[in-house]
Amino acid sequence: MQKQIHSIYFLRFLAMLLVVLVHVTGTFYNTLPMDGDAFAKYHFLNRFIRIEAGIFILLTGLVFFYNFSEKKMSIPLFLNYYKKRVLYIIVPYIVWAVFYEFYANITIGRELSFTEVLFRLLQGESYYQLHFIFLIVQFYLVFPLIIILARKSSFFRNYMWLIGMIVQVVYYYINSTYNLVPFKLFLEMTGPYLMGGWIGMHYLSQKKKAFNTGPNIIYGLIFLLFGTTISLLYYHLYTMNTFYLEGVYYKMVGTIYLTAGSYFLFRMAEIAADKASEKTMNFIKNIALYSFGFYLLHPFVLNEVSRFVPVHSNYLFHLEMLLRYTLTVIGCYVIIWTIHKLTPFPGLLFGKLPKKAAPLNAFKMKESESYSYRNNESRSS
Repeated sequence: MQKQIHSIYFLRFLAMLLVVLVHVTGTFYNTLPMDGDAFAKYHFLNRFIRIEAGIFILLTGLVFFYNFSEKKMSIPLFLNYYKKRVLYIIVPYIVWAVFYEFYANITIGRELSFTEVLFRLLQGESYYQLHFIFLIVQFYLVFPLIIILARKSSFFRNYMWLIGMIVQVVYYYINSTYNLVPFKLFLEMTGPYLMGGWIGMHYLSQKKKAFNTGPNIIYGLIFLLFGTTISLLYYHLYTMNTFYLEGVYYKMVGTIYLTAGSYFLFRMAEIAADKASEKTMNFIKNIALYSFGFYLLHPFVLNEVSRFVPVHSNYLFHLEMLLRYTLTVIGCYVIIWTIHKLTPFPGLLFGKLPKKAAPLNAFKMKESESYSYRNNESRSS
């Protein structure tokens, strides 16, 4: 039996907090004056922390390639795989897409035309965060083909991360030139996905290498360099329009940032998981279990929090951002935990969850209580 990957909890924890922060701070664009220093700083922060997209995609590849790296390939295996994906991913996606359709109708008056609703649902456009789930679903659908290729081809298996980055950039160039695909396709994020797959196929060796200080410094510098570059490029190219650059070059920088940056954070997560105390691990895990639920729920909670916490274009903006962020994170956790605790089928809303909700006093949990109901995704298919 394969060992559980504890670092995925740290990565999920980080990614879910960052995605909430992206959307909380996004209000700077319509609130702060564009010629002000605060606007530029919030713009940089908001673009830099979008590494969360790469982390989520990397995790998708890591978990499933790790699970299937040694299993015997068979039709029943893949049928069971698709059955679980429908239950724990597609059903929650449809439920929340329908919810946000009605929510948008109530809050902004968007029409509930059956044809348009169906179109938005099929393309992940019912609400602004759902396009990402649409990409995840596509990765789930094509996964069996890719894992078979990885198992049969040593070249593909050893260079998945590089192939993924090349495919991502080439697809962008072809599609932006010829407009072949009008919706978001999984090929837009093959870099982080196949990086995750590569880690999953070579997890034991990558786990050992994660503790090498020299390479970690190099990967960290790459993360900072390309993160800073992509953030500044977006500011000058698309926000201020101060200079022009071919989109494919911007895409190259972004692809390296998401792929290499996510890999660096994986290595840091391995170190964190190794050094974490039992109480810290319990705390991180009990929140990270709800990462999928956070992603689905947080726009609604943030919108409702924003009704009671207005923003101003002065020094209060920083405090208001902190308050909105804190209330949104706490609100999401409490709502998901309550539904998990009190309803019989919380997985239909928030994906795969343990049978029992964790006690709120996570730091005081005993090891036997904590580890007995882990969301054992690193071993489940």
